[in-house]
Amino acid sequence: MDTLDNTEWDVLIIGTGLQQSLLALALSRSDKKILHIDENDYYGGAEAAFSLQEADEWAQWLRDAEQATASAGVAQAFSNVTVNKPEAAEADSSTPALSFSRAYSLALSPQLIYTRSTLLQYLVSSRVYRQLDFLAVGSWWVYSSDVGIESSAASERRVTHGKLLKVPSGREDVFQDHKLDFKAKRALIKFLRFIGEYEEQIEVWEEHRQQPFTMFLSAQFKVPTALQGPLMALALSSSPANLTTTEYALPRIARHLRSIGVFGPGFGAVIPKWGGLAEISQVSCRACAVGGGVYVLGKGLAPSNGVAETVLDGIKLRLKDGESVTAKWVVGGSSSTASADSCCRSINVLSSPLPSLFPPIAEEAPAPASAVVVFPTGSLSLDTQGEELPPVHIFVHSSDTGECPTGQSILYCSTSLTGDRGFALLTKAADALLSSVDVSPAPTVLWSAQYQQLPTSGLESMQEDSSHILKFPPLSLDLAFDDSIFDAVKDMWQKVAGDEAGEFLVFKDREAYDDDDEQ
Repeated sequence: MDTLDNTEWDVLIIGTGLQQSLLALALSRSDKKILHIDENDYYGGAEAAFSLQEADEWAQWLRDAEQATASAGVAQAFSNVTVNKPEAAEADSSTPALSFSRAYSLALSPQLIYTRSTLLQYLVSSRVYRQLDFLAVGSWWVYSSDVGIESSAASERRVTHGKLLKVPSGREDVFQDHKLDFKAKRALIKFLRFIGEYEEQIEVWEEHRQQPFTMFLSAQFKVPTALQGPLMALALSSSPANLTTTEYALPRIARHLRSIGVFGPGFGAVIPKWGGLAEISQVSCRACAVGGGVYVLGKGLAPSNGVAETVLDGIKLRLKDGESVTAKWVVGGSSSTASADSCCRSINVLSSPLPSLFPPIAEEAPAPASAVVVFPTGSLSLDTQGEELPPVHIFVHSSDTGECPTGQSILYCSTSLTGDRGFALLTKAADALLSSVDVSPAPTVLWSAQYQQLPTSGLESMQEDSSHILKFPPLSLDLAFDDSIFDAVKDMWQKVAGDEAGEFLVFKDREAYDDDDEQ
């Protein structure tokens, strides 16, 4: 198609973020005339994955955009981005060097997908699962710090020594852990029995609903303080321990434990290969393209505050290049402007595969490609007395993910502490992790990026005085995929597809099956 000017569509979808892409998948068999555009020249929106060169270009574009929008007060999904690549002269010749750009696929917003997630069920029922590979998330680790005084002839100094403790995943792990005494094992087993059916035992936790989860563990199950951190780690809470409530933690820990064994022994979560959620966005968009949808990257709305003209057969919108299109339905996204919702992230490419973090999961289980390391409240400090810092979560990805070359690994770090202190906390956590693993030669950082992120599902600005303009809510920055996003996707699908909608994301195989095509 040479031009979009004066074309008419049933649906105009703006942005290729996860929600918009899943909607495109849901509409891919609807016989609707679909135009799907994105002002970026890449798929995935805030869930995109980049090569090294693309990451460098993205960082420069963001810095330029921040300067251009600062005076206007326009919020960006990403901000304060920095990229650091140590000088080649500083690198140890005995360690793997940074490879070529496209040897990397670095995810901006990595998430775990629990095996009981409805996302996986929908990927199967919509027949796109054949184009995706999923890898097991293996061990979970908690960082434990020991503070001591190191003396020399001239002085004394305060030092912190840290180690990684493996988080038990179930009763078998608890029984096999020889470091736990009988009393601690009994407390953990009692809690594990409870969490399996906590919904039916509301009388046990009702009065503790809004109390810190650690207080509940102490009061009801006598779980020792040293074991509360590992249980908290399973909740993936971004808040400090004193702000993580029982009501918040219980369903998340239950989700983790109930997911173990669904796809194989010993693990309960997976990640998509080749760049995380961006792969799901691309596969979903490809399905819509096979169904007749038209895709145009580098095409966005005109900067006119989203003014749309209502015409007889729909809504007329002007694009940045001056072209106009008309659609019966327009679907876009929205962003959070509350800084309290943001987080700091970093990506670190390492010179080592960190094999000690990827022990075998269980007999006959797949080799893990990801590990989770949690730095709980109190394990790190920024030299501020008495401050309860939020935890740091690090997803460690091996080269099996296709995100880096063999012999290297990726650290994806995240914390809800923002600004310069947030970045300082991430750096401290990454350094502490590298210091606590027994690897020779010592791992080094070959490339890194830091950035701050706001929840978003798109940045376009559109008027909302028409019932035919639909906007997805901002996606949360949760570290595990949130199935509730399907509530918005299904609602919009029903509005657009109407009475002939059929069953949501349930398709038959296409007659001409091709491994390269969507099913």
